[in-house]
Amino acid sequence: MTTHSNETTAKVDRITLPLFVPGDRPERFAKAVAAGADAVIVDLEDAVAPAVKEAARAGLAEALAPLVGTASILVRVNASGTPWHAADLAACAGIAGLAGIVLPKAETGADCAGVAEATGLPVIALVESARGLANAGEVAGMSARLAFGSIDFAADLGMAHAREVLRPARFALAMAARLAGQCGPIDGVTTALKDEEAIAGDCRHAVEMGFAGKLIIHPAQIAPARRGFAPSEAECEWAQRVLAAVEGGAAAVAVDGAMVDAPVIAKARQILARAASAAG
Repeated sequence: MTTHSNETTAKVDRITLPLFVPGDRPERFAKAVAAGADAVIVDLEDAVAPAVKEAARAGLAEALAPLVGTASILVRVNASGTPWHAADLAACAGIAGLAGIVLPKAETGADCAGVAEATGLPVIALVESARGLANAGEVAGMSARLAFGSIDFAADLGMAHAREVLRPARFALAMAARLAGQCGPIDGVTTALKDEEAIAGDCRHAVEMGFAGKLIIHPAQIAPARRGFAPSEAECEWAQRVLAAVEGGAAAVAVDGAMVDAPVIAKARQILARAASAAG
C-alpha cells in the first residue's frame, strides 16, 4: 500500500463532517466549500447518472483547480468492478492537492490498496455490505479511515435502517478502526435534510458508538451535526475538573465522589478535544 505523509493522513483524520456535492454540478463546488463543512466530497458515484459520468470526470480537474488548497477536497469514485472505476482513479491521480479518495462498496483490503496505489492518496473505505463488514479488519488495515454506508448496508442485509438494528455493525467498525490504529470511523448519512433534532441525535449516537464523523448531504445539516458531536457543558466542566485534579501528577484521585484514574483521564481529554473540534 502507498505510504502517505503524516500531514496528508492527518488531514483525513481531522475530517468530521464532509459534505457531498454531485460531481456533475461544478457550479455547486464553490458553494459546498463555502458552506462550512470540514471537507467536501465530490461524488462521481451515486449522485451522477451513468450517461453523464464520463463528462463529469472529464471536467473535474478544471472545476476543482481554483478550490484545491482552500479546503479538504475528496472524490468519491465509482466502486471497484464498475466500468468507470479505473478512469476515475486515473483522473484523480492527475489532480494535485486532493485530500483523499472515498471508495464506495469497499469489501477487501486489495480494493483499498489498489486505489491508494493508483492515486497516491489516502483512502476512506466506505463499508456498505455484509462482505465489507465481514472483512472490516482487512479493509481498515489497508485504508486511512473507515466510513459506514449504513443505508446501503441495511438494504444489502434486508434489515431496517434503525439505530438498534445497526448497533452491532457500528460496534464492529469502531473495533476494526481501533485495531488498525485509525481514528473513529465516519458514520452514514441522515436522510432528513432539515430535521435538526434527527441529525443532532444521530450524531450523539455516533459519538456513543465510537465514531468521529458523519457524512453530510445538505448544508442545513452542518450546524445541528456540530451540536450533536459537541460535548455538553456539563461534560466539559467535569472533564476540566478531572484534569485540574490530576495536575499535580497523582495517579488516582477522586472527583465528584468517584475515583479518577488513567482511563477516566483519557476520557476527559477526549471530551475536551471534541469540544475544541466542534468550536472549529
